[in-house]
Amino acid sequence: MTQMAGQMTAQMRQCIDACNEAHSVCEQTMVLALQKGGALAQRDMMITMMDCADMCRMCSDMTMRQSEMARGMCQMCAEMCRMCADMCERFDEPFMRACMEACRKCADMCQQMASAR
Repeated sequence: MTQMAGQMTAQMRQCIDACNEAHSVCEQTMVLALQKGGALAQRDMMITMMDCADMCRMCSDMTMRQSEMARGMCQMCAEMCRMCADMCERFDEPFMRACMEACRKCADMCQQMASAR
């Protein structure tokens, strides 16, 4: 991070908010998918959503504390969120669409942070 400690930029706040939203939506989507069952509750899908939720939470935390590793974490989080969004896009369920949208937004914000100078 190029900012001095304590100087949170608007871009950082937006990234943190997007990460927190994606984390929350992934967690909620897992519960709904498990309740629906079938293809929605497949092992690979659950692992992808769990990994995405965890990565979003970690990215948010690292960005908040302005870790030197936050930029790299943002890059990884963007990739994970794109993977989760692509997976969710395959299902015609409102809660899956919400997860896809939250993950795409997070991916965009994290990519911007990873590319920021």
